[in-house]
Amino acid sequence: MNSTGGQQDYVLVEGDMFLVTNSFGDITGGADGLFYQDTRVLSDYRLSVAGQQPCLLSASVSQDNVYSTSHFTNHPLPVIGETSAPQGVLHIERRRFLWEGSMHECIVLTNYSDATAALSVALHFAGDFRDMFEVRGAPRPHRGTLEPTVVSDGQVVMSYKGLDDHVRNNIIRFSEAPAMLSENVAEFHVSLAPHADRALYVLVGPVNQAPCREHYRACAARARLAMRKKQRQGARLVASGRLFQSWLDKSRADVALLTADFPTGPYPYAGIPWYSTPFGRDAIITARQLLWLDPTLARGVLRYLAEHQAKETSAFRDAEPGKIMHETRQGEMSRLNELPFGRYYGGVDTTPLFIALAGAYVRRVDDWAFIDNLWPHLEAAAGWLTQNAARNLDGFISYARGESTGLANQGWKDSHDSIFHENGDSPVGPISLIEVQGYAFEAYQSLAYIAEGRGDPAAALHWAQQAKRMQQAVERHFWQEDQHFYALALDGENRPCRVRGSNVGHLLASGLPAPERGRLVARQLLGSAFHNGWGVRTLAREAARYNPMSYHNGSVWPHDVALCTLGIGRYGLHDGVVRLLGGVFEAASHFDMRLPELFCGFERAPGESPIAYPVACLPQAWAAGSVFMLLQACLGISIDAQRGKITITRPQLPFGISRLEVQHIGFGDSSLDLIFQRVGKRIVCYVERQAEGRSIQVDVRY
Repeated sequence: MNSTGGQQDYVLVEGDMFLVTNSFGDITGGADGLFYQDTRVLSDYRLSVAGQQPCLLSASVSQDNVYSTSHFTNHPLPVIGETSAPQGVLHIERRRFLWEGSMHECIVLTNYSDATAALSVALHFAGDFRDMFEVRGAPRPHRGTLEPTVVSDGQVVMSYKGLDDHVRNNIIRFSEAPAMLSENVAEFHVSLAPHADRALYVLVGPVNQAPCREHYRACAARARLAMRKKQRQGARLVASGRLFQSWLDKSRADVALLTADFPTGPYPYAGIPWYSTPFGRDAIITARQLLWLDPTLARGVLRYLAEHQAKETSAFRDAEPGKIMHETRQGEMSRLNELPFGRYYGGVDTTPLFIALAGAYVRRVDDWAFIDNLWPHLEAAAGWLTQNAARNLDGFISYARGESTGLANQGWKDSHDSIFHENGDSPVGPISLIEVQGYAFEAYQSLAYIAEGRGDPAAALHWAQQAKRMQQAVERHFWQEDQHFYALALDGENRPCRVRGSNVGHLLASGLPAPERGRLVARQLLGSAFHNGWGVRTLAREAARYNPMSYHNGSVWPHDVALCTLGIGRYGLHDGVVRLLGGVFEAASHFDMRLPELFCGFERAPGESPIAYPVACLPQAWAAGSVFMLLQACLGISIDAQRGKITITRPQLPFGISRLEVQHIGFGDSSLDLIFQRVGKRIVCYVERQAEGRSIQVDVRY
């Protein structure tokens, strides 16, 4: 759910289809709608009873994210024939889910009065077939043709022929024939005896299928089973605090909701509504957040991105051989190359993150057969890193977009104004971002580890040396001694952008900074210039472009806070880790346990909630996954499958949690359960259960 202008949005997702409605279950033609493959197939969908909107009682999305339900009662009904009903005696329930490219809805009317109620129920609908980018506000001088709506045999067929010559259809069918059916309204005349009920089933999608009770129930059962299977992947977390457990469960359910099943394996879509599509950076970071619990997500992400790796150069798509995809789209505008996002490679960080994920994955699961199959793609990605680094005398990884249609800034802060100098001026390119050098450092280390594991010590030495060179170059050129901080970026003239940003927290997570410098930076991230009480702002307050209501220049992003927290823990500030986890948890409690993509960076005030960013995606995969990285940092847990070892360093528990169980941590054919228990002022950790199979060593360092 998202809150926009006092109204909440309710979201369902299944594969390439997603639905955004208000609490009434209605679509009203704003940024909401039923979308399929980046096209809005329903732009208007509203229920009326006796000619008016019914009175809302409640609305919710089920805990497993399968159903969206709204409950209503009636206003006083006008007389139809000789009977009428007073207000508040009829109960109306709208219950819907998505499955296999269609929306399934059941509308149940129940009469709780002692008199027969006669009423009219109407559904109003329309489909504008607008591309997702049009809905977001992108201008478009020409569109395809909305074909005449066909009304026949109790169904409505809406069609649109795009400029790409692709015909997109949407069919609305009903379980009973309407009393009146037109191209945008279906009206039913209902007579309900005392204490009787009646159900109407509606099916919306490209397939011509007759809706009925049996079909609805069968599809619902399959949808719930599929979602349950996703949510049960990997280890399970059980906390002593009910509210904290609710956050864990909701976050796991949201990641499952956004995860599509591809032939290559599971892949998390970025977020709803604007990013319901595969993104490279988002998926890699989400996979890293859950890697210690569920490695299957990382495997699916690596396979999918390997299959979509760039093989040729395209300035329009910012593509170069070996580069890893930034995003892909299926809509008409992308198919026609009106925008470069059909398959776009304008992310400077995705390629090193891809390599780093591969290294982290094989350390976690010891799956060398998979890495051998992936190796040609890792070599190609490493080749791109080498070629990019060769353009800079110091070997930094940099970006400059190929054409004006691409992204001006190509790190995770990709707003046009997110990278700037201390005085607020925009830098000249190519631009080398501080966090990207940390990702490259980790990528080089991963290549060294993988090469060693594959029996190539010469290559392992080469990549280890590259990591060392990167570390030395960053310390020499990015470190600002007077600030005790690293520059946000270097511009094309090698001038530092002397701006304090949260990007440096990602550098800490990579382990690149020297210990004392890392601790100096970590303390600043925990200070009032960054920490607003809910999390770490993306910019320090003194920055020239600081604005707590901006997208990237002063807001709080949960995934960013999680990476900063991982880095802060790596440099030994464990109390700060607990503090950050506590702040994000308290923020989540104000957002119904579903963290948004971002929220405003205003200072926390007593008794007040965090201030929402109005158009933030919700749910967002890496926001949902942030709790698992935060918890990993708090527990101090790392897993080395090759050595059969779990290392736990100075474990902490979140505020208010006395016990946490990590059940079924997988190690190939074996698994174990870990218990973290608060005993006085200490946190003790012990093995509760270890399955037969490989022996696993647990090393706890207090």
